Amino acid sequence: MNLDKSEVIWVGSRRTVSMHACPAIRIGNDTISATDKARLLVVLISSNLTFDQHVTKISGQCFFQLRQLRLVCQSLDTESITTLIRAFVSSRVDYCCSLLIRSPHSVTDMLLCILNAAARVITNSKEYESGLSRTLHHDLHWLDVSERIQFRVAATVYMQCLHGMAPAYLTELCTPVAASASRHGGLRSSTTSYLVIPRCRWSTYGTRAFSVAGPVCWNALPDYQKSPDISLDCFRQQLKHFYFADIDNY
Repeated sequence: MNLDKSEVIWVGSRRTVSMHACPAIRIGNDTISATDKARLLVVLISSNLTFDQHVTKISGQCFFQLRQLRLVCQSLDTESITTLIRAFVSSRVDYCCSLLIRSPHSVTDMLLCILNAAARVITNSKEYESGLSRTLHHDLHWLDVSERIQFRVAATVYMQCLHGMAPAYLTELCTPVAASASRHGGLRSSTTSYLVIPRCRWSTYGTRAFSVAGPVCWNALPDYQKSPDISLDCFRQQLKHFYFADIDNY
């Protein structure tokens, strides 16, 4: 075992973690001490599952890139700056962002600050200039952070779980209501494309699980959006238009 790459983390609420000691794990002759965060696929998982440390790190990386881009933006056209920001900034915001579903606003607001700063670099505008929202939505066609997260979750349900492209442990979390109608005595919703939303014990963590958040995001979509006959590209395009309509109506 490589002790430098092995980490142990005990997960729970802030109160639970603070009240209980987090023992080390012994495997053979090696002992791994517990830590308050663990890294998995570049994602920092904190013990309270808020992902605040992960977002803080992403924020620092993105603002560093934005400072570097501001130094050269006078020598580039708008299209080139937008391409660089998508490569070095927005790609970091989108990476594994589905993990942030139903996260506290204090966490997602940090990502929103990144998108706002990126839009100001593209438009070469100051911090308090008006029209930033129009630039984000109408000019750059960027969704807000909460909609970006829901977009990724809904696309995962469509592409991977309902079309057999996901492993079994994810596919079994997305059960159509029609498949379980016999157990429920025949539901009116069994004739629709709804997914079963399981009951969860803890509203803090249970509603953020993919088994709950995935069906919730899927069931919120209109029926035409959930048609199995549309292609993935068409689904993603219609899904983005759906979330933009929600933003415009807000």
